[in-house]
Amino acid sequence: MLSRIDLRGRVPSPAELRAALPRAEVDVDAVLHQVRPLVEDVRERGVEAVLEHGAKFDGVRPASIRVPAAELERALSELDPAVRAALEESIARARKVHADQRRVDTTTQVVPGGTVTERWVPVARVGLYAPGGLAVYPSSVVMNVVPAQIAGVESLVVCSPPQAEFGGLPHPAILAAAALLGVTEVWAVGGALAVALLAHGGTDTDGRLLEPVDLVTGPGNIYLTAAKRLLRGLIGIDSEAGPTEIAVLADGTADPVHVAADLISQAEHDTLAASVLVTTSVELADAVDAELARQVGETKHHERVRTALTGRQSGTVLVSSLDEGLRVVDTYAAEHLEIQTADAREVAARVRAAGAIFVGAHSPVSLGDYCAGSNHVLPTAGCARHSSGLSVQTFLRGIHVIDYSEDALREVAPHVVALANAEDLPAHGQAVTARFPA
Repeated sequence: MLSRIDLRGRVPSPAELRAALPRAEVDVDAVLHQVRPLVEDVRERGVEAVLEHGAKFDGVRPASIRVPAAELERALSELDPAVRAALEESIARARKVHADQRRVDTTTQVVPGGTVTERWVPVARVGLYAPGGLAVYPSSVVMNVVPAQIAGVESLVVCSPPQAEFGGLPHPAILAAAALLGVTEVWAVGGALAVALLAHGGTDTDGRLLEPVDLVTGPGNIYLTAAKRLLRGLIGIDSEAGPTEIAVLADGTADPVHVAADLISQAEHDTLAASVLVTTSVELADAVDAELARQVGETKHHERVRTALTGRQSGTVLVSSLDEGLRVVDTYAAEHLEIQTADAREVAARVRAAGAIFVGAHSPVSLGDYCAGSNHVLPTAGCARHSSGLSVQTFLRGIHVIDYSEDALREVAPHVVALANAEDLPAHGQAVTARFPA
């Protein structure tokens, strides 16, 4: 089922390796021309444009953008007790992990009388997106809201698409998760329209203001990603998320049943989801193929899974050694990377590029999706080479506070003047010497 790339006995250059590895082809630029008019229409006409276009995309026109508080309470009261207990456990574990990420202000005395303090200040207002397309993700509400709350964000709004099945409200599981987290502001708007409304704000059908935000986080489809790209600058964004990815680095000690199940688990997200096995063992690759053939037919979304696994974004990469395997996975920089080898912890410690690393046979990606305590909003499309997943830091801004006394400035003044003159910016130096008239 998985195509194969045999790199044994080869040492491709970094550029050749990037070109050889399977990857989903998602061309955000190709849809910008479709998204730009929507964004402009929302900027000009606000909520009316959102409702008009949303009715075409979602098949429903909600009575208002902001979900009434009573609907949040009702969704929570009607939530399946088992799902509620699972969400509560997920929230507790996420809060425990993210609480340790909060940075503290640091003051450095550069010289006597001269200090620089780095203050960490939360973003004032954020918009958090929870998808509602092929699947509904209350877990994404947890992953977005928890770090924002721990960062100290004072104002946040959760957005999720309206559902015709639920009378124009977002899915009840989304509303219940928001209520569990103490979120009181939820908007029934999805995709590119959500990003546009979060960026520009507007007036709801009942006359209430929908205030714009400073930062938008959360995954979504290619149209939402295009809107993020168009509006970046007016708003901050976490990333341009692409289809989900799993890579498994495995040797002959790995259990093919586990490996196949984990590859399938991510393939069920989307037909463009990427499932990649990197292994030193042809025997394991063969056994995984056999397990995929068996397990795919037994899974609920088997057509979607089969399309993802047979797509060009998925495959098996054969390597001669774990060192070569590490080079491959660092180049691939997967959103989710599993290490299923002997001495998995030691191997995992050598990984340089991954959104999240899952160590050993009992740390599947599904654990991180829900209840590990880690965050599942992670960089895709190789962005883990240079970017991190969502965390408390996403919602904080570092501000340097410079506090120099007269004597401290006087002491360094000649150096400021020398550098200013070297850059042909004499007024910079004069701004210092003006404070010390002869």
